[in-house]
Amino acid sequence: MTDAGGPSGLDAGRHLLLYDGMCGLCDRFVRFVLAHDRRRRFRFAAIQSRVGGSLLAAHGGDPDRLETVYVVVDYASGTARVLNRSAATLFVLDQLGPPWCLATLLRRAPAPLLDWLYDRVAAHRYRVFGRRAACPAPGPEHRDRFLDA
Repeated sequence: MTDAGGPSGLDAGRHLLLYDGMCGLCDRFVRFVLAHDRRRRFRFAAIQSRVGGSLLAAHGGDPDRLETVYVVVDYASGTARVLNRSAATLFVLDQLGPPWCLATLLRRAPAPLLDWLYDRVAAHRYRVFGRRAACPAPGPEHRDRFLDA
């Protein structure tokens, strides 16, 4: 779990969350993270954007795979690593701190089971949460956290 301290220069914008910019569920997840990321550890980019797609590809991810959210941990460092599906989601919740980090208790379940559940939600996300015609633009108060804004 994480500490509950305030923003620090070392942690601010340290991780990159790459998401399907057309997906209503992904949009809600990004808004959730923006609202609860008090330490501003995350920056954001839509996978469909030039910046998002090229960063994902540079770190070994597949920019054509839109059915998952990705997190590039320490994306600006030489030790960056890419997480996806349930591992990415649990990493984000852990970084948000209490009470959201309690969700990491789910890591006790087998990763294949968590990814299977993630895939079930992803398979129905457009039908349940909608599909946007274009990526929503961030508000001015968050524009600096989006690499593709």
